[in-house]
Parts: sequence; structure tokens; C-alpha cells
Amino acid sequence: MNATALMIRRPEQPTGTQRGDATAARCQEETQRDDGPQHMQALQRANLVRLARAELKRRIAVGELTAADVVRSNSWEVQTMAVAELLMSQRRWGHTRARRFLAGIPMAETKTIGSMTTRQRDTLTTLLAALAAPRTATAASASPVAVAPRAQAA
Repeated sequence: MNATALMIRRPEQPTGTQRGDATAARCQEETQRDDGPQHMQALQRANLVRLARAELKRRIAVGELTAADVVRSNSWEVQTMAVAELLMSQRRWGHTRARRFLAGIPMAETKTIGSMTTRQRDTLTTLLAALAAPRTATAASASPVAVAPRAQAA
């Protein structure tokens, strides 16, 4: 299957979580088979990991998943993924924002998710959740229903 065929989304293809599960199953099947030389198997595995990561990044960008959920899960797709790469897959997160965020922890941008300690993983997920919480609180306070009672009380 070529790259163009992979980018075209057909209606019969599974979406969301089903696709992630299908990718994991396909990866296990591919690695269990002994087809060809080792370097070809390594290329095949690298392609599967790349596809799984691309799908994961799409799901984070759309909002189906959060970066904190991905860090907590510690799944096979993200074991060798850099923390900064994961952060930048979020909406409105670029290189500078990810770098400043990681400097406050402190954690290297190139730190892989699989090599993080439990304490680092907990710190990262707590800070990411704290950044997401004000956004939801701000949206709730900006609604006309929440503002109206304050105006009447004053």
C-alpha cells in the first residue's frame, strides 16, 4: 500500500479507537511473522509505528485524546516518542510553548515517554491537567447564565 492510499480515508475504514486497536493488532501480526531479512522487518515495524503515531497525533489535535491520557497510558506507539513531539501535537502548542512548559518541570525536550520515571509521568500529567482545567472553568464563567446572577446580586 503506498503513502497516497494511506492518506485517503475510505468510509469502510474504522475510525477513532477502533483504528488504534487495528493498528496495534496489525503490528503484532507483522512482528510475529518471519518474512524476509531483519532490515526489512525493521522497516516494516518502523512504518507501523509511524502510522500509529500519526493517528495518535490526529486524535490529540481533534480533541478525542489529551496528551495527559497518552502519557498515562504509556502505550507501545509512544515508547520512543519525544515529550516535546507529543506536546506539539496539541492544538495551539508550538515549539516555543512546549520548550517553555518543559523548562518549568524541568525536563529535556528529547526525553522519551518510555524512559520517564513514575514521578516525571505524574508531574507531567498533573501540569497538563491543570492547564486544561482553567480553559473549561473560563468557558463556564463566560456563559451568560453564570454572569447573570452576579449582575442581579450587585
